[in-house]
Amino acid sequence: MNTRLTRHLPIALAATAVLASLTACTDSASDAASTAGSEQLTVAGVTIAADKALHDSLPEAIRKSGTVRVATDVPYAPFEMFVTEGKPELTGLDYDLGQALGAKLGVKFAFTPQKFDGIVPAIQAGKFDVAMSAMTDNKERQAVVDFVDYSVSGSGIMVVKGNPEEIATLDDLCGKKVAVQAATNQLDLLKDHQAACKTAGRAEIDIQTFPKDSDAQLALRSDKVVAQVQTKPAAGWTAKTADGGNTFEVVHDPAAEGGYGASPNGIAVSKKLPELSDALQKALQSLIDDGTVTKIFDQYGVASIAVKEATRNAEVN
Repeated sequence: MNTRLTRHLPIALAATAVLASLTACTDSASDAASTAGSEQLTVAGVTIAADKALHDSLPEAIRKSGTVRVATDVPYAPFEMFVTEGKPELTGLDYDLGQALGAKLGVKFAFTPQKFDGIVPAIQAGKFDVAMSAMTDNKERQAVVDFVDYSVSGSGIMVVKGNPEEIATLDDLCGKKVAVQAATNQLDLLKDHQAACKTAGRAEIDIQTFPKDSDAQLALRSDKVVAQVQTKPAAGWTAKTADGGNTFEVVHDPAAEGGYGASPNGIAVSKKLPELSDALQKALQSLIDDGTVTKIFDQYGVASIAVKEATRNAEVN
């Protein structure tokens, strides 16, 4: 089942953002494409050299082929997108992170589009080595694949630029009109917070539901609401790309860096390739330590969801 936390970002919005304002993202994708096969690769402005010890620790079949086969569900902004609609060239957070990991490991990360619900079965069948597709690391999936976790994401609050209502936390939404897409985890989050508003002696949140995320965004743009609650990755990407980044901003609550109700997202790896999981975890930690991961995430407006430590099969409540 597709349980990716960013599932509700409308494709129309994602495609518009890609076509209108992908300068920073396509720079890194172009760099990766132009230097593929060399000993060094530039991703997000960082030149990455292969680590021989990590390369030598890879499974023999991957060392011989020089390729890690990656399944991904496209488009799913900001994690995976097409540079140009109708053409196969990819960009996005997962794509760029994959190129960086490949460079560190001295192999190519070859991404192939695959419907999300078929990704795990395809890994089990040996068609792919890994998946990078904003996949939530949960116990059900851990039974059939292993995860190397690279982000933690949940729900976020988006406001107009300048944050005139000075919203800093969910509590600041009490008594105010807030937009949210119907039938989402974000709607449940707002409903669940009503009790906290009442306990604090404040009015309940005036929840305004909309059939699509884009409709909720329009309500915020036209000042019909003071905030929109959506997934934090979607909020970050929208704030960065809409009108050149001049219309919206994301509220960053220090108590919920990755967002409210955040869950880990990971690289799914075949259980038949434990050496690959080990190498990926070490390569990812190296890229975290030298700041590369932060730069990759930041160019998609979602630096706050990046992990500070590369974990394996993170605990999920």
